[in-house]
Amino acid sequence: MIRVGILTVSDLGSRGEREDTAGRALRDKVEERGWSVECYDIVPDERDVISGRLREWADDTGLELILTTGGTGFSDRDVTPEATLEVLEKQAPGIPEAMRAAGLQKTPMAILSRGVAGIRKRTLILNLPGSMKGAVESLEAVREALPHAVDVILGRPGH
Repeated sequence: MIRVGILTVSDLGSRGEREDTAGRALRDKVEERGWSVECYDIVPDERDVISGRLREWADDTGLELILTTGGTGFSDRDVTPEATLEVLEKQAPGIPEAMRAAGLQKTPMAILSRGVAGIRKRTLILNLPGSMKGAVESLEAVREALPHAVDVILGRPGH
C-alpha cells in the first residue's frame, strides 16, 4: 500500500467557490488501487503555500506519494511547477513526459501542461492537470510505474 496525499491547487476551490472534482476523482482512483489517501487539502495558487504544504507532507507526515492537481497551465496564477521545483531534491522528467505523451493522443492541448515530478526525501511528488479528465488520464498514464518508483525511493528489498 502506498501512503498518498492529494493537494488541489485552486484559488476558487480554496475559497469554497468551486467543487474539487479533480481531487475527488484522484482519491477514487488511488483508493481503487488499494492505496491509502492520508492527506487531502485545497490551497490557493500561492507559491509559498504550495511549497510549504509539499514540505510538510514529505518531511513531517512522511507520505510516499503526493499528487497535486491544478496550477500547471500558462496563466499568471499557475505556479505549481515552480513551487514544486523549490522543494524537489531530484527531478523525474520521464513521468511528466509520459503523462504529456499519453495526453497528446487525446488532445493537442496536453503539451500545454507544465507539470513536473520528482523526489523530496522519501516522497515522490507529481503535478497533474487541474481538470478532472486531465488529472485522471495523467495518473492512469503512469500508475503502473508508481509502486516500483516508491519501492526504489524507500529502498525496499529487490530494488
